[in-house]
Amino acid sequence: MSTSFHLRSLGLALVLAGAAGCSSPKTAIYEHENFDDSGTFSRDYPVSDIAACEAARRALLSQGYIITSSDPKLVVGNKSFQQTGETHMQISFNVVCAADGRGSNHSTMFANALQDRYALKKVNNSASLGVGVLGSVSMPIGSTDDSMVKVASETVSAPKFYERYFALVDVFLPQEVKEAAHIPEQPKAELGVPEPKVAPAAEKVEAPKEEPGASQPVTPKPEAAPIAPQEAPVATPPVVAPPVTNPALPAPTEAIPPLPAPVQ
Repeated sequence: MSTSFHLRSLGLALVLAGAAGCSSPKTAIYEHENFDDSGTFSRDYPVSDIAACEAARRALLSQGYIITSSDPKLVVGNKSFQQTGETHMQISFNVVCAADGRGSNHSTMFANALQDRYALKKVNNSASLGVGVLGSVSMPIGSTDDSMVKVASETVSAPKFYERYFALVDVFLPQEVKEAAHIPEQPKAELGVPEPKVAPAAEKVEAPKEEPGASQPVTPKPEAAPIAPQEAPVATPPVVAPPVTNPALPAPTEAIPPLPAPVQ
């Protein structure tokens, strides 16, 4: 009797200990919220809040998201994924742009993504049909409807997911802002954005360089054409005009020689 009593007591103690362990309170989910500035969901940009949200909107459009907001400082986009025939997933992306107080050309972008998972559920509907002629006779009518029911919803908290998105936003910033802030150009192929095809440039053919000291061919100079000798100018005798005589005047007389000087 004493052995069986001790065994029953031991079994009861184990049952009570197990019950006490199962009833211990679990850690609440909000206990994991540290509210630390990890920078996972936000980035600073050297542009205005409207320009930052415009770059965020273009980044989501380039990845197939459907934009459902019209506020210039708020962007909401949705994208659907069909995993299997009976499961469906949707990502809702929310972006808010706010000025950070350092001027009109500085803003902070806050982004978070919500992941909703849907499953195909079958709902059975039944109805009864009463016939008055035959009395109270009811006939069950059954139907089955298929509908997608939300079964899970969770905020995406993977840092790599947001790093890829913020890197894509840098690509769609204005060109002058990227040059002033020295933001490196991200290759669009790595971010999922197709790059336009550019025709290859023609290769330049370089002339062969001459080695110093090498003998260079002498190019003969063209001979000058012979100059024809010029003829000496022929002297032309001057033309002497004949004296003009007037018939009305008497003819000129010969000059009279001077008289000799008297002898003293």
